[in-house]
Amino acid sequence: MTRTGSAAACAGKAFSTSCRDCPRLAKFLDDVRNEHPGYFSRPVPPFGDPAPRLLVVGLAPGMHGANRSGRPFTGDFAGILLYKTLHKFGFATRPESVSADDGLTLSGCRITNAVRCLPPENKPTGDEVRRCNGYLAAELQGLEEGTAVLALGGIAHKAVLTASGEKAGAHKFAHAAQQRLGNGLMLFDSYHCSRYNTQTRRLTADMFEQVFTLIGRYLRTRT
Repeated sequence: MTRTGSAAACAGKAFSTSCRDCPRLAKFLDDVRNEHPGYFSRPVPPFGDPAPRLLVVGLAPGMHGANRSGRPFTGDFAGILLYKTLHKFGFATRPESVSADDGLTLSGCRITNAVRCLPPENKPTGDEVRRCNGYLAAELQGLEEGTAVLALGGIAHKAVLTASGEKAGAHKFAHAAQQRLGNGLMLFDSYHCSRYNTQTRRLTADMFEQVFTLIGRYLRTRT
């Protein structure tokens, strides 16, 4: 059963790696491609199971991670804890994601981003998040009712709400929060597994696993 989604302006927007809807991001990717010819340097597509029980939503590709490899959270620090945890909880065939052709597969899980292009200084503008939200809206509409959605950080949380047709203040972001959305999806929150958050211990491995334990418990009630 597919979901009804966000505002009509966002609905049904098909993702394309050729998207240039955001002039600042398109120019930045052109510059990065010239500086690093071997990098993917295009909008990064989602990765994983086409019919997931869990959708992980990050912020945006990292310069030397997804922007280089073409696969979310692959090749940068943020992916270390994410893929290690996905493997521990049975969603990934390997605990590390090194490159797009390393043989790693996801089962029951897909990873995407609120913003599909690398933003300068890892900071997309509000307008860029809104422009890209149609892709996330289309992705959420394709999920079965009751699918778990894990938002990594406040921006991803707000993007999921917008893509689901919810008001920004309808559900507060909080680590380990669990909230059912009006479109039938179950939203879980976690601090982003960024280098800064993990090194400052705002997010520890135990805290991250706590969220996945909650997700696993919820998913078991759906089988």
